[in-house]
Amino acid sequence: MNINALEKIALSVRALSMDAIQKANSGHPGLPLGAAELGAFLYGVLLRQDPQDPAWPDRDRFVLSAGHGSMFLYSLLYLAGYQDITLEDIKGFRQIGSRAAGHPEYGLAQGIETTTGPLGQGMATAVGMAVAETMLAARFNTKTRKVVNHYTYVLAGDGCLQEGVSAEASSLAGHLGLGKLILFYDSNGITIDGSTDLAFTEAVAQRYEAYGWQVLAGSMYDFEALARLTAAAKAETHKPSLIILRSIIGKGAPHKQNTPDVHGAPLGAAEAAATKAALGIPGDFYVDPEAAAYFTAKQAEWKGIRGSWQEEFDAWSQENPDKRAEWDRFYAGKAAPGALPRFAPGDSLATRAAGNKALLALAAANANLVGGSADLKGPNAVGIPDAGVYSPANPGGRYIHFGIREFAMAAVSNGISLHGGLRVFCATFMVFSDYLRPALRLSALMKQPLIYVFTHDSIFVGEDGPTHQPIEHLASFRIIPGLLTLRPADAEETVEAWAMAMERQDGPTVLALSRQNLKVFPKEDPDWKNTLRTGAYVVKKGAEQPELILIATGSEVTLALEAAGQVQGKVRVVSMISRERFEAQPKAVQEAIVPPGIPVVCCEAGVKTGWERWAKPEAIFSIDRFGESGPANQVAEALGFTAHALAALMRTTLRCAEA
Repeated sequence: MNINALEKIALSVRALSMDAIQKANSGHPGLPLGAAELGAFLYGVLLRQDPQDPAWPDRDRFVLSAGHGSMFLYSLLYLAGYQDITLEDIKGFRQIGSRAAGHPEYGLAQGIETTTGPLGQGMATAVGMAVAETMLAARFNTKTRKVVNHYTYVLAGDGCLQEGVSAEASSLAGHLGLGKLILFYDSNGITIDGSTDLAFTEAVAQRYEAYGWQVLAGSMYDFEALARLTAAAKAETHKPSLIILRSIIGKGAPHKQNTPDVHGAPLGAAEAAATKAALGIPGDFYVDPEAAAYFTAKQAEWKGIRGSWQEEFDAWSQENPDKRAEWDRFYAGKAAPGALPRFAPGDSLATRAAGNKALLALAAANANLVGGSADLKGPNAVGIPDAGVYSPANPGGRYIHFGIREFAMAAVSNGISLHGGLRVFCATFMVFSDYLRPALRLSALMKQPLIYVFTHDSIFVGEDGPTHQPIEHLASFRIIPGLLTLRPADAEETVEAWAMAMERQDGPTVLALSRQNLKVFPKEDPDWKNTLRTGAYVVKKGAEQPELILIATGSEVTLALEAAGQVQGKVRVVSMISRERFEAQPKAVQEAIVPPGIPVVCCEAGVKTGWERWAKPEAIFSIDRFGESGPANQVAEALGFTAHALAALMRTTLRCAEA
């Protein structure tokens, strides 16, 4: 280990970071200055990577969970030779068009494994990456060849460890015995408001020991100790490891180190100059020649490591052609359609039950489809009996018991998806999506094709009452950019919704499914399965020139058909499985289904927000209050959400149109 070169790398990280943040007049210099030695050790010694092949499947993963310290990562990617991050990007830190964004953003540059910044989520996402490694290793490694054999490393700070999602995910990681997950804790005792003693005095080491982790400790600034600690972490194969590193936030800034001032604001011109003088940095955006030379020489070593893996992979491929073919399918990103179930008009079952039949067919056809629920396998109807349960004893299992940890479940699922090779779903009651929404937002931001199964999607949950009856949730999903919300109306639509979710490769999908049984209804559009993919289709034409158009979603399509039968007039009933998908269609497609100039009534068991585009506010049949406890039909009666009331609104709308 060339300690002198590592010290020069750490010096260069400090130089680049303070100058980039000072030039931007925005940023967080405390972490990159305080943890520069760990960065030098990670990228200079520890990580199995190849900047010339950043997507190499068996590379080690590194997650900067404390994403506010983004210049730490950008500096190291630049120094290590990742071509996506240039010196110009660093000089344009936090500016429009720079790949060195305010927080690390997945997709902007190679070497950034996940978007971080919302504290704690990076840790939880890394747990998912470690889970994926074990799943793929169990499936593809043989007694003589290991083609999946890498580590997941995380750098987190006090803020990450205070966020609840990190506690959820760390508890799960300990339970699962993820021995190739290693968490470095930048323990500097400072947050934005001041000393962590203001609000954080717990015994972190004991907490993680209780989770089932190995806990180690040392100094951030001792390279030989970092090597020993990491070796000890790797030697423990049945537990994840927490390495607590004592550090000084903003180390090297003579007047601001170890103070809150250095956490989230530029050093200032005077302090930056004093820091450079104290550290012996001769100029702006300085890279020490010895650091540059070290990484230039390192390229050949990394290429050799990756080349050795490629030789192993090629030999494994020749010895295991069936496994290689499956590997290619796993990493192709395209789903096999499967022998999807069929239903007939009159069949009666909840869309969650129909969803399970579709899931079983898709899981049989796609061996890389994995997932689970937050302790609701039965109620969510997402069990896959033939897939096995994922556990330390059975890492090849495909069903994950996430426990009652909705937020961690979604963040871990993000990590499984980001790792590559696997498709993932996760499930809970729709109302509990509130617990996981920050991770759902990151799924959309990172364009990850997760499938969120949210059952019990309306007041028709019934007796569980207003705490469990979603009201505002569908509207909240539809406003997230890049998220596709599908609310199927019967078993047939549910099968197609699952197929649509599996077809997506550029973003997450919500499947909003019912608890109550719904009858499969006839569909007058003979090509409805294709039309459905526009977001809506005509269930009941009424006439070539209808007098009223009734748009409904999910279980309310059945309600709409019943109400339409009570109204004299030519009523067209439209099932709008995805409002946002339909609203993105060309005008001609929209007008073929919802012709202009005809009065429209919209019906959904939730808030009216967003439906104003399609109907006047007074013609929206919605629920804009919280529910009641009681049997589902009695709740609907109490709220006035019945076919009779809908029919009355339709008649009023027709009269107003005629007036």
